[in-house]
Amino acid sequence: MKLSTPIKTLVAALAIAGSIGNVLADTLKVGYLPVTGHGKFFVAKEQGLFAKEGLDVELIEFQNSADGLNAVVAGKLDIGAFGTTAPVAHIAKGAKLKIIGGIMGGDAALIATPANAGKIASVADLKGKKVATVRMASGDAVLRGALKDKGINWKSDLQIFELKNPAAVIEAVKSGQVDAGLVWGPHDLRAEDQGLKVVIHSTDLQPGHPCCRLVVTEASLKNRATWEKFVRAILKAEKFAAENKKETIESIAKYVKIDQQLLWRGYYSQYLDQSSDPDSKGVKHFADVMVNSEFITSQPDLASAIDAKVYEKALNDLAKENPKDPYWKKLQQDFKRKNA
Repeated sequence: MKLSTPIKTLVAALAIAGSIGNVLADTLKVGYLPVTGHGKFFVAKEQGLFAKEGLDVELIEFQNSADGLNAVVAGKLDIGAFGTTAPVAHIAKGAKLKIIGGIMGGDAALIATPANAGKIASVADLKGKKVATVRMASGDAVLRGALKDKGINWKSDLQIFELKNPAAVIEAVKSGQVDAGLVWGPHDLRAEDQGLKVVIHSTDLQPGHPCCRLVVTEASLKNRATWEKFVRAILKAEKFAAENKKETIESIAKYVKIDQQLLWRGYYSQYLDQSSDPDSKGVKHFADVMVNSEFITSQPDLASAIDAKVYEKALNDLAKENPKDPYWKKLQQDFKRKNA
């Protein structure tokens, strides 16, 4: 049966509308911090890994986790990776957020001038001191938890100043406005290059702690196929970065405007965990530390808020497609250990 011209036109219009709808469904606004720890976003974008999964990704920069998470909650971003502290705090207040993976772990450090560094051998030495942090940073929650463990009340036994970004923390330390400051990589390396000293790493205080988590709203998670493709791209970027260091640093350098040698030292640092795993156990422990230290006042429902199945599906599909590749098999083993 032949279609009349008007009907043909209608069919063509519907087809175009359908294709546009598909494109829009896979067009994502992704929030990031301009740091080495978020390097997999940049690798996935610059190496075409998002595009290979059918995703059109716009990367949007933020200076701290609090502002970034607020953008996710407000629907201005489709997904972001903004610490562990910020999403846990929002979830504890009832925000309908879902953690579907990670982008990094560890990588925070306490810095001081050489004169003050000799006076700070442990967190106990911060009693009576002035300390600068970045609002809602993961390292901040780790530090407050460690202070509580030492019997130090962070609300009354020292002064904590929440600043906008790591650069502001570094300046506060250098100028003597505070005795120490907490930053994340590669700003710890920048601080050292400017004559400051790293006195404590966050992983010294809470070994293996998670940092930036991949967070979406509960409503947007209904489009699971899109998020599985997104996590596939992140996992591919993780593998690419492990095997192609020069190209990785070149990709990161387009978004983090500091010396490439610093980027190299920062991204491949022993203190930076590159796992994309949701790490349900680690996040739950992190939340327990936040509650115990009174950083938050109520226990978040993480059993509902963490959806590890998106990551698990993406990882298992990659392992099935590459049955002889030991990389994916190791990540499958890690997943069972971190999320059982």
